[in-house]
Amino acid sequence: MVRIVDLAILTDPEVCEPEKVEFKRIYHREGAEQAAMFFNLNVDDFPDGLLWANGSVNLGEHTGTHLDAPIHYAPTAEGKPARAIDEIPLEWCYGNGVVLDYHEKEPGYSITEEDIKNELERINYTLKPGDIVLIRTDADKHLYDEKYFYIHPGMSAAATRYLCGQGIRVMGIDAWGWDVPFYKAVEKYRETGDKSVIWEGHLVGKEYEYCHIEKLANLRELPPYGFKVAVFPVKLKGGTAGWCRPVAIFE
Repeated sequence: MVRIVDLAILTDPEVCEPEKVEFKRIYHREGAEQAAMFFNLNVDDFPDGLLWANGSVNLGEHTGTHLDAPIHYAPTAEGKPARAIDEIPLEWCYGNGVVLDYHEKEPGYSITEEDIKNELERINYTLKPGDIVLIRTDADKHLYDEKYFYIHPGMSAAATRYLCGQGIRVMGIDAWGWDVPFYKAVEKYRETGDKSVIWEGHLVGKEYEYCHIEKLANLRELPPYGFKVAVFPVKLKGGTAGWCRPVAIFE
C-alpha cells in the first residue's frame, strides 16, 4: 500500500500572487462550435452537440508551487554557467524527504545554521547527500490572505549554505519565498548598509548549484523523515523555474 501526500498549493486566480493567474477556457458546447468551424461541419454533427473542453493559462514561471533553477539566482553557479530548469538532473528531484519544523518562529525571523543543527538533533537525523529538505512554516494556511507575502520566517544565507554543504541539491519551503520577506531584508539593509542581506538565501546559488521549491503545502501532515519526495518540474526551455506538483510518498 502506498500513501501519497500532495505538497502543492492550488494554482488559482484568487491566491495572493503578484503575477495573477489567468484562465481562458471553453467547455463542450463551445468545443463543438470550434470543431465545426475547423472542419466545416455543423454542431449537430457531434453526439449531443458537444465535443471537447479546452483552455489556456497565462502565468509566470514562479507562480504557484515551483522549483527554482540555478539561473534564477545568478548567471553563474560554482564558476560555471548556471543551469536552467530543463537542464536540472532528474536524479536531484527524487529522494528521501526531511522536514525541519519552524512553524512557531515569528514572521520575518531568519533561520540560522544553528537552528538547522538544533532541529536535526531534535529529530535525531543526519543529513545525507541527495536528501530533499523541506522547511515547515505553515504559511500555506494564509494563501488567500495578503499576509501570505510576509507571514513566514525565511532561510538565511548561512542556513542555506549549511544545507548545500551537506550535499543537499533540492530543498523547499511552504511559504511565498525562500528568504525572509523582502521588506525585512530591505529594512536590515537600510539599517546596516550591508548589501549581502538582500536575497541572501537565493544568492548562495552562486557558490553552490542547488534548487529550492517555493510555495509548498501540507508539510504539517508529514513526519520528520521516513518518506520519499518526488518534485519533477515542467520542462521549460531556458526556464528560470518550473511548475511542479511535489508529493511525499510513503510505502
